[in-house]
Amino acid sequence: MNKLMRGLATRWLPALLSGWLMLLPAMAAVTGGAAPDFTLKSASGENLKLSEYRGEVVLINFWASWCGPCRQEMPALDELHNRYRTLGFTVLGVNVEEDSRKAREVLKDLQVSFPVLLDDRSTVSRLYDIVAMPSTVLVDRNGNIRYLHKGYQPGLEDVYLQQVRELIRE
Repeated sequence: MNKLMRGLATRWLPALLSGWLMLLPAMAAVTGGAAPDFTLKSASGENLKLSEYRGEVVLINFWASWCGPCRQEMPALDELHNRYRTLGFTVLGVNVEEDSRKAREVLKDLQVSFPVLLDDRSTVSRLYDIVAMPSTVLVDRNGNIRYLHKGYQPGLEDVYLQQVRELIRE
């Protein structure tokens, strides 16, 4: 590798990548359209179906145990869930790993109160075309996808709060 290429690789590439990664939380699309329905087994053993939450605002958070930002945002999601659940809001965590034991280990440490669903065959993550961890989908009371967030950085919970409040008021 010549000197110019080494300079680009060591100085500019990391700066470009970190700049791009900083934009990930800002990539919240207003989407529209019906949220695909699904049924998954929860970590507590019961089957939960998205359509059973029709009439509520639902935040679906796709996460994995190996994802540091996923674990970092879960306490904020739990706080949001507890704060607004009496107003018709719920969080559904969807773990995307084949081996649910890893998710259960993380849940022992985090002990969230919202339902965590196990997508061990990636059927729901494929249905929602999930490509980034974590990914968060906000669904309105009519079952329509209103916001999609790819990635997480501290401070994004403020955006979630604003969007949840907006959807609850509708």
